[in-house]
Parts: sequence; C-alpha cells; structure tokens
Amino acid sequence: MRIAFTALLAFAAGVLLMLVLSHRAAMPQQASDAHPTMDVATAQTGPASPSSSTPPAHANVSDKLDDGALDRWPAQGPTPEQVIYAQPRLLHDTVAKLSPRVPGKPNLYLVSFAGDGGEDVFRNEAEYAAQLFAGRFGGTVHPLVLANNPDTLEQHPLATWSNLESSLDALSTVMKPDEDILMLYLTTHGDPDHNLLVDLDPLPLDQIGAPDLADILNKHPFKWKVVVVNACYSGGFVPNLHGPGTLVLTAARTDRSSFGCGSDSDITYFGRAWLVDALNRTPDFIEAFKQATGEIGQWEQKDKLTPSEPQIDVGSGIADQLALWRKSVAPGPSVAFRPPHPVAPQKTSPADPR
Repeated sequence: MRIAFTALLAFAAGVLLMLVLSHRAAMPQQASDAHPTMDVATAQTGPASPSSSTPPAHANVSDKLDDGALDRWPAQGPTPEQVIYAQPRLLHDTVAKLSPRVPGKPNLYLVSFAGDGGEDVFRNEAEYAAQLFAGRFGGTVHPLVLANNPDTLEQHPLATWSNLESSLDALSTVMKPDEDILMLYLTTHGDPDHNLLVDLDPLPLDQIGAPDLADILNKHPFKWKVVVVNACYSGGFVPNLHGPGTLVLTAARTDRSSFGCGSDSDITYFGRAWLVDALNRTPDFIEAFKQATGEIGQWEQKDKLTPSEPQIDVGSGIADQLALWRKSVAPGPSVAFRPPHPVAPQKTSPADPR
C-alpha cells in the first residue's frame, strides 16, 4: 500500500513548496481574519451516514488544495514543511520525557494515535487515553501521544506511519520485550476495505491498512500487546492482528459503522464507553470491554442505529500477563474527561458514523 519512498519525497517536495509559497503570501490577511471551520464533507472523512450505501472517495492532495486545505492551519504556526522536518526532533523529545521504567514488574507503554486531523474528537480521545492511564494506573504506565491536529503541531508528534514505526523502534530500546506490555490505541475513521484514515490537510500522508498495521507490529520484538482500533469497520483488523500474547479490541465488526465522531461531538461512543466510563470503574481491559459493549448497545438502540457490535480477540497468555500487571496497580480516582475545546452539547452521544 505504501508508495515508493523516493517517489513520495519528490511528490511531497513539490506540493510543500507550492504550499509554503502560497501560505507566506497569504500571511498578512490571515493574521487579521478569523479562520472559517473546514468543511469536513470535502476532506478525507471516511464513511458517510448509515443511509449512504457507499462512502465518499478520499480526496487527493490537489482536491484538498482547491477546497481550502489551509483553512484550519494556524496562521502564526509553523509551515507544513517546517512541521515535517521537525518530526524527528519532536518525537525524540517526546520519548525522552517518558518516565523511567519501574523495575521488577510488568510496565505498560501506551501509544495513542489520533489519525484524522479534520475533527477534534480524535485528538480529544488520544489525549484523554494518555491522561487516564497515567493518572489512574500509576507509575508503571508510560503514555505517548501521536496526533494529527492543527492545534497540536508543536505539542505532539504527528500520527503518521513513519512516526508510529519510529515510536515503536524507540520503545523497543527501553521496554523489556518479554515482560512489558505495548498498548496501541488508534482512533480515526475507517473504511469498508479496512484502512485507517491518516490525514492532516494539506500534508500527503500514507494510509494504514490492516495488513500494514500487522506488519509494523511484527517488525518489533514485543511479546505482549493490546491493540485497540476505534474506527468504522475495525473488526476487519482482527484476522491480521490475531495471535498469541495479543488482545485486540475493535469498535465495530468488520462490516459495521461505529458512532460518535463529527464536529458536534467531543468523544466517540467507544471512547466514552470504554475509556471514560468502564476504565474509570475497573482496570481490567476485558471486563471494561464487556461493560462498554453493553453501554454502546443501549445508546445505539435508543438512537435506532444499526448495532456496531464491537469485537474482541484474546490471544493466549495475554489475559494472564495483564492480570500480573494489575497486581502492581493501585487504581487512583476517576479521571474526568475535559476536552480542550468542548462543543455545544447536542445530546448524550452524537450518532455520527465513523
């Protein structure tokens, strides 16, 4: 799926040069004018509503430029080219800030991945996952956030294929691969072909499919893994990720949408049910999944939605290793969910498909 590296560099260089020139030319006016909100319908937003039989095709880079790709890009922030070249340093600094490993017990290393930069809901969820695990489960948890969002360009490394691989490379040098647990939490849009949307207009980013994610993980020596895929059609990731030592949780079955994204939502159905509600009651990921599935089903029934049917796959040994990790965890108080930019409340759980 990934295009040739040299071809990508040549393509990206040309696109970014055009963007930088146009961005700098527009700076005086942008500094004084308010930015309109990007029309999500024209960006790479994945599946449409449940009434649509076919999701919209992802826009290519030229389409994004024509549709005002820089609408949400901060006028006083770094240029797209500067963002790309800052990634190695930003990722290195982020990994260096992780707390030291606690010896003598399993540690858990969390990588939160917010793939779609067109909606704040994914950034909210990735950041909250890091806050929840560090704040509630203590010193054996080490969270790292990768996020595509115009407001966090200098705060978090981008959620990209390359940064995901580089993050896992770095973690493999500080983790004990036979003892520690890698947890990967991915939240974004998904499509019926089981690809995850990786998008931050106007950057040309590679998408990640189910075989790609499995290949990325298989390149690293982690024996114990928890992989949470929160996206439409995410059940299609289970066959590729299934294996000993791996717990896979998905927000929907292979042919169903999941819900709760959109500009009028702060967090997805699955994110609210599993992270905010269930994991604030129990540190057991599997038990939390059972609780979350029941809660999501109630919301979907109330809103008369086609059930998403979240999926779980428990590989051999991982439940015991998670139980061993929990023995060293004294859960702290609940961690409140407070998004940086709350939206006006519409209803308890916005039912936008993902």
